[in-house]
Amino acid sequence: MLFRVDPARPVPLADQIAACVRRGIADGTVRPGERLPPARELASSLDVSIHTVLAGYQHLRDEGMIELRRGRGATVREGLRADRAAVLDLVHDLVAAARRIDLDDEELVELVRHAASGP
Repeated sequence: MLFRVDPARPVPLADQIAACVRRGIADGTVRPGERLPPARELASSLDVSIHTVLAGYQHLRDEGMIELRRGRGATVREGLRADRAAVLDLVHDLVAAARRIDLDDEELVELVRHAASGP
């Protein structure tokens, strides 16, 4: 799995790390049951803090994408659907776009509800 982060981007590094995993799951390069690189190893290879990697992994755990187990590391959840990862990645992009134009959470939710109810 290829991880790329760009400190010059306005997106926090932990979010960029989580997005790399989501995209890998969505495009099939990362499969359910696969172990992610150890946080210390990934931090070293990306030249970021281990806390940054752990924060990215925590985001993924909170989204239900991975399991974190002490001593066993991070593993992509079994039974995880690639399309769920793709939608989550789009949701993160949507929220970032809404933030750029100062759209508040209620306005964003209303827009999504309107879009989901049809034209």
